[in-house]
Amino acid sequence: MRFTIFFLLAPLYAQPVCKVDSPTASFSVPFVKTALKLNTDPHSKTWAHAGSGHIVRDCTRTLDYAALDSEVRGFWTATDLYLLFICPYDTLNLFLPAKGGEPRDKLWDRDVVEMFLGDDWKNIRHYREFEIAPTGDWIDLDIDLDKESYDQSWRSGWQTLARIDEKARVWYAAARIPLRSVSAHPVKAGVKWRANLYRIEGQGPDERRHFMCWQPTCVVNRDPNHVPENFGTLVFTK
Repeated sequence: MRFTIFFLLAPLYAQPVCKVDSPTASFSVPFVKTALKLNTDPHSKTWAHAGSGHIVRDCTRTLDYAALDSEVRGFWTATDLYLLFICPYDTLNLFLPAKGGEPRDKLWDRDVVEMFLGDDWKNIRHYREFEIAPTGDWIDLDIDLDKESYDQSWRSGWQTLARIDEKARVWYAAARIPLRSVSAHPVKAGVKWRANLYRIEGQGPDERRHFMCWQPTCVVNRDPNHVPENFGTLVFTK
């Protein structure tokens, strides 16, 4: 399973392991009364009032990947969370052929963006995982670390889009995630979810790839993504 993969990164690089400072990162997403159609165009009106964050730091080490600096935009409506990822790239590592809109497991073995979202501040080891690849392949998972399981039968009902701009060397991923797929409680301004945002990029084995975190988790000898104790906070604002 993914959780049992160990990353022995520290001996391979000169940069020291990072340290998680408190409070962790916070990403504020504003409320939009009526959302326009989901799209991957960052210049469209859909994203005009979105909040913004960046995925640029290594998950484990005190290292930034300036050339891969990936912007994330987000907002919410009464029913959904909207997110847009803008990802510069040099080369792409893809599963081909694409699945054509069907879920594909183990997307994390290629280029992908990921969203981990949970509303439970007591049982922090239970949350949802959402992934989108440049090809449009996707997977959504119900994570329970206590059982070391990720439920592939669970479906969130989300909508996804992806697009590769080969000329600009940027790929885009957009998501509309039903709020009810993460939380059984009503979402209103001021509500906070536990969250982390990721980008996995690069060719070759894991020790050569880039594991990037919006909120670095700063662990070694374990999967650097599934570290809920070091997640950041998604804040729903007015």
